[in-house]
Amino acid sequence: MSTPTPPPGSVGDQAIRATRHARRWGSWYVAEHRFRVMRSYAQTVVVTAIGNPVIYLYAMGVGLATLVDANLGPDAVAGVSYLAFVAPALLCSAAITVASEEFTYPIMLGFKWNPVFYGMNAAPIQPGQIINGIVISVALRMSVTCGIYYAFMLVFGAVPSPAGFLAVFAALLTGLGFGALLMAYTATLTEDTGQLAMVMRFIILPMTLFSGTFFPLSVLPVWLQWIGWISPLWHGTELARVLTYGASEPIWLSVTHVLYLAILLTLGWTWARRVAARRLNK
Repeated sequence: MSTPTPPPGSVGDQAIRATRHARRWGSWYVAEHRFRVMRSYAQTVVVTAIGNPVIYLYAMGVGLATLVDANLGPDAVAGVSYLAFVAPALLCSAAITVASEEFTYPIMLGFKWNPVFYGMNAAPIQPGQIINGIVISVALRMSVTCGIYYAFMLVFGAVPSPAGFLAVFAALLTGLGFGALLMAYTATLTEDTGQLAMVMRFIILPMTLFSGTFFPLSVLPVWLQWIGWISPLWHGTELARVLTYGASEPIWLSVTHVLYLAILLTLGWTWARRVAARRLNK
């Protein structure tokens, strides 16, 4: 016997429609939830989004750049001023910072400390939609942060190329490529015994220092350059430099940067969806 269809407008019909709507737009419901959570620390988001570019661009790009340019001339590094050289790296670093904030402890929160992911999964929202919603929310926050950062780069005169605005997308891809892997790893954790603190100390910090961020990667010893070659930050920074001031590199290398970051994003996103499905559907 087939299940009778509830009459239009009845409570049963409304419930069925709501369920179908949630299954269709579940990812956006999760993203909306994350935006509402972000409101609880909105002041921090705003202050860091505005304060970081001012502080870092002034300290590194103006303060340190004055010393570098005074000694090496206006074309101090790679044929441009030190400010133009370091600004794209700081832009990509800002995206990495957002990724390290949103793809770590908020994931632990949803699975363990305040297990809202289990509540979402008890509704018609699927585990994959939960992960999708998180990525959507972080991508939007990251876009705003990078957009503000780029605006300050313009104010400081750090973008010689008219196509420099495309560096925002390079930074976004950098942050999401690294962040997706970080999200997937965090989703596997059942207890916080310092793993995320070690990620910050032994992965993110060395990645920042040895990815050609503050100086060309070529000045490092060969036995240290491999850190940059596998670093999402180096690939994103080099791509952003091509876009902001036309850094010279073969087209195949620029394509490699994009593909490498896209592969990281795909792998991390897929891994996170599988881990979420395994944990939530037990």
